Amino acid sequence: QVQLVESGGGLVQPGGSLRLACTSSGYIANNYVAAWWRQAPGNGREFVAAVKWGSQHTYYADSVKGRFTISRDKAQKTVYLQMSSLKPEDTAIYYCAGDNNLIQSSIRRSEQYDYWGQGTQVTVSS
Repeated sequence: QVQLVESGGGLVQPGGSLRLACTSSGYIANNYVAAWWRQAPGNGREFVAAVKWGSQHTYYADSVKGRFTISRDKAQKTVYLQMSSLKPEDTAIYYCAGDNNLIQSSIRRSEQYDYWGQGTQVTVSS
C-alpha cells in the first residue's frame, strides 16, 4: 500500500509559477509510475504529467507541455510538478497518483492508478 500526500497549492497570478510536491510512504517499486492529474469544477479528471520512477521517462498533456515539469526524488520518495507561465485555465484541484504495476499504454488512464492523494487546490487569478 502506498499513501500519497500533496502540498504546495495556492493562489497565483497569471504568468506566475508554483511547485507542487507529493510525498509517498509505503513500497515503491522500480517500475512505479507517479503522475499528476487535475480536475476543474464541472469537468472530469484530466491527465497532466507522469514520470517513470526507474527510468525518469516523462509524459505530458499537450496543454501543459513546455510550461510544466515533472520530476522525482527517489531518496525522498517525492514527486514534484513545477508549473510556470500559469494560466487561469490551469485552475483546478491537482491530484497525485501512483501505481506499481502500470503499463505504458495505461499511463493516461485515471482508472488504472491504484493510489491517490487527497488533492491540492491551485487557483490562477489576478
